[in-house]
Amino acid sequence: MNVVESFGLGVSYRGTWALRDCTLAVPEGHIVALVGSNGAGKTTLLHCAVGLVTPTVGGITVLGGIGAGLPDALERVAFVAQEAPLYRHITVRAMLTVAANLNQHFDRVLAESRLASLDIPLNRRIGRLSGGQQAQLSLALALARRPELLVLDEPLARLDPLARHEVMAVVMSAVAEEGLSVIFSSHVVSELERVADYLILMSHGRVQMVGLIDDLLSEHVVLSGPTDEARSVATLFTVVESKHAGRQTQFVARIDRPTEFPSGWLAESISLDELVLAYLREPSASAMTGPLAVSANRAEVKW
Repeated sequence: MNVVESFGLGVSYRGTWALRDCTLAVPEGHIVALVGSNGAGKTTLLHCAVGLVTPTVGGITVLGGIGAGLPDALERVAFVAQEAPLYRHITVRAMLTVAANLNQHFDRVLAESRLASLDIPLNRRIGRLSGGQQAQLSLALALARRPELLVLDEPLARLDPLARHEVMAVVMSAVAEEGLSVIFSSHVVSELERVADYLILMSHGRVQMVGLIDDLLSEHVVLSGPTDEARSVATLFTVVESKHAGRQTQFVARIDRPTEFPSGWLAESISLDELVLAYLREPSASAMTGPLAVSANRAEVKW
C-alpha cells in the first residue's frame, strides 16, 4: 500500500505554481524525509496530503487510494504544523480535553502517559512550556489519535539540538511500537540520516529525487581525479555536479550498475548531506527509485 500517491499534482496561487507535475508513490512503513529549499513546495505538498489545499490540477490519495481530505482520510492521518494550534492561556490538561472533544478517536490515556514520561505537568499553562515541550505536546496530541500516517511540517525548526533529539526519539518509538508511517519536512539534513529511510527532495515546486535512502546513496559516488581527464571521464557516468580546483576535479556521479572506475580516480561513498546539496545546487538533475520509472538527467558539466 502507498501511504501517499499523487498524479500530475499541481497547485497554483494567483498564476504562480507552488507545485507542479508532482507524481510520486510513497510506500507504507517508512519514515520519509521531505527536504528542499525554502519555496520548494514542501508545505504545499503536505497540505495537499492532509486535505488543507485543493489541487489545481492532478490528484492525490492517501492510505491506499483514499482521496486526501475525505472523512475516512482525516480519521487516519494526523498532521502537526510548525506553528501548532495550541491555546497558550489554558493548561495542558485542558488542551487534552479540547483535543478529545474535537476528535472522534482520541486515546487520552496514551497522551497523558507520553507527557508524564517527558515530565510535562498537566496543570501548567501551555504558554509557560518551553518550545521543546510545546512540540512534544503537539506530537502527543497527534499520536493520541492513533493515526496510520503521521505528517510533520518542520517540527524541528525552532528547537535546540537536545529538544530535536527528544522529539525524534518519540517519533521513532511510536513507529517501533505502532508501525505507523511518517512523513516529515526538515531543513536539518544532519538529523535525517539517523532517523529516515526514505527521501523526497523537492526543488522549484517539483519532485527532484525520491527513493529509499540506502538505494540513493549506493547509486551515487564522489569521484576525484585529474582535471585534464575530466571531460572523458564525465562521459562514462551521469554527472550530477562537478567542481574544479586547479588540477583536480570532483564529480558527484550516479552509477546504475557495478562499475570499474578509471585509473587515477578515487571513488568515495557519499553522505546524505552531500547528496542532497549536490542535487539542490543542480536543479536540472533528477533521480527516482522504487515503483516509479527510474530516471536521471545529466546536469550541465561546467568546465
